[in-house]
Amino acid sequence: MRSQDRVTVAVVQAASVLMDQERSLEKACRYIEEAADRGANLTVFPEAFLSGYPRGMAFGSVIGSRRPEGRNDWGRYWRSAVSIPSSSIDRLGAAVARAKAYVVMGVIEQADHGGHGTLYGTTLYFGPTGELLGRHRKLKPTASERLIWGEGDGSTLTTVSTPFGVMGGLICWENYMPLARAAMYDKGVTLYVAPTADARDSWQATLRHIACEGRCFVIGANQYVTKQDYPDDLAGSPDLAEAPDELCRGGSAIVDPLGEYVTQPLYHQEGLLVADLDLTQVEAARFDFDVTGHYARPDVFTLYVNEQPQRNVVREG
Repeated sequence: MRSQDRVTVAVVQAASVLMDQERSLEKACRYIEEAADRGANLTVFPEAFLSGYPRGMAFGSVIGSRRPEGRNDWGRYWRSAVSIPSSSIDRLGAAVARAKAYVVMGVIEQADHGGHGTLYGTTLYFGPTGELLGRHRKLKPTASERLIWGEGDGSTLTTVSTPFGVMGGLICWENYMPLARAAMYDKGVTLYVAPTADARDSWQATLRHIACEGRCFVIGANQYVTKQDYPDDLAGSPDLAEAPDELCRGGSAIVDPLGEYVTQPLYHQEGLLVADLDLTQVEAARFDFDVTGHYARPDVFTLYVNEQPQRNVVREG
């Protein structure tokens, strides 16, 4: 149950330092501190902030072959990813504890069981004591992301109970999966986080639709990325030779439960969006539309969700 009716939310729109975990972590800690200084109870980071969304890179791959230099880039990307637990997670937790706020962080995660060369696009949820409360692994990497990330399973359809209500969400184009959204709505999410790498105008329609459909606050976080944010030996690679200097224009925003902007989308710059949210708007919005309550038809439609962890190898005895 919610015990507070107001929450101050901060959204970080910034680039990670691609394939550099240490510098990306330092930047994350600085933004956590800045958000706390501005009174944030909850700070949300973009998808893949630690240690980068490798926009524009092909890792030397075409259908039927992979080049050695692409394999080397992949190895570098894997080494920059986050393992759980690790000293990096401990450092991040310590920064969160100093801020005394909830923090949602997008990471690239090294597998912690089986598949030891596999990475996942993951959202981590930290509590105000710095404790890691949960994680969500992206269920379906999009397009070429499938080359570099594995698929999560239903065991990480995570929500977190906070004094401000239930917090949870999906990553980027997972939000185009109607059944995944329905599973999250059924968990009672009131603060819906939507970290992304999509900077198109159509993404704004998605944020606003989810807010209307779920009658929840939607917190969209994207990176603002230029070539200068890439290491020199990557920014000049053939994959990026013809790419514009501005690789991702941003578009972070906060939307209320009736689909109206609380903060307008931020474009063409790094920045920190901060807003004070009145959570009583959630119940008011659900007066005429509660997607898993009085507006549902379980006699006609039923969704079954498998939240059991999936394992390739099961050891008994």
